[in-house]
Amino acid sequence: MRWIETRTGSDSRGYLCYARCSTSGLINQGWKDSHDAIFHEDGTLAEPPVAPAEVQAYVYAARQGMAYLARHFGYIPEAERWAAAASALQERFDHDFWMDEDDCYALALDGDQRPCRVITSNAGQCLFTGITKESKAARLISRCLREDMFCGWGIRTVSALARRYNPMSYHNGSVWPHDNALMALGFARFGASDRASQVLSALLDAATTTDDRRLPELYCGFSRTRHHGPVPYPVACKPQAWSAGSVFLLLQAALGLSVDGWRGTIIFDRMASPQDIDRLEIRGLQIRDVRVDLIINRGRGGATIERVDTRGGHVEIIVRQ
Repeated sequence: MRWIETRTGSDSRGYLCYARCSTSGLINQGWKDSHDAIFHEDGTLAEPPVAPAEVQAYVYAARQGMAYLARHFGYIPEAERWAAAASALQERFDHDFWMDEDDCYALALDGDQRPCRVITSNAGQCLFTGITKESKAARLISRCLREDMFCGWGIRTVSALARRYNPMSYHNGSVWPHDNALMALGFARFGASDRASQVLSALLDAATTTDDRRLPELYCGFSRTRHHGPVPYPVACKPQAWSAGSVFLLLQAALGLSVDGWRGTIIFDRMASPQDIDRLEIRGLQIRDVRVDLIINRGRGGATIERVDTRGGHVEIIVRQ
């Protein structure tokens, strides 16, 4: 946090930015680190220092997390300071990044504080951090799932309407499972677990088209057709750690699942199971020293918990519809 606060304090806008310090360094230093990943509506590349949208959202989440921890351990003045810093960032971010006519955040701000007015998955990642205001969340979720973004196999990194869109590009039109998982978690945070389930189903369908049933690092963002799976990205890593982990985060999002270790509760908020999964077993879900096994069934009325077994103690399970 000291590093974050030092870096944001040195920027006149209060944002966490990057600019390479060496000619041999990466031009772009966010998760989309291709040389052409950050660009304006007309296709021109953004000049540094660059402030990506999702990075500011991560800073917001970090400050809120610090406020939560400080409050829990009794450091009330520090908690209030962190919460105030998070709130100030949220207001500034909403003003500087939100594109009202597009129902979306700008990809980034460039060195001249100009927004990169491009529809990308970066904006979708902002949802899971909570930086998105409640009044705009449904609009952003819907925007992420329009046809130019959702290809049928997942959500593209860049809208098909963008100047630099290329479904075979590494970061400008492909589909990344981990990126989709973070967006789906954000959908669930704002009560759209059914939309998270839609994304999970798309990625599970993509996995079943491969010989080893694995999700690769990424695949091409061509629109889904009836008799063909997603077009492989030739040099994608498979297996890859964050793609493997994305399956579990996607499932968590679809189930609206969260765990509160301090209170000893497991929460299912507006639970939705994937379209083609009628029965789901979760084994060994751990909270404190307790392990929980659950069976979830999907029927006409939606997903319901059929059975719960606990070992090592008691936990409270809360189901919200």
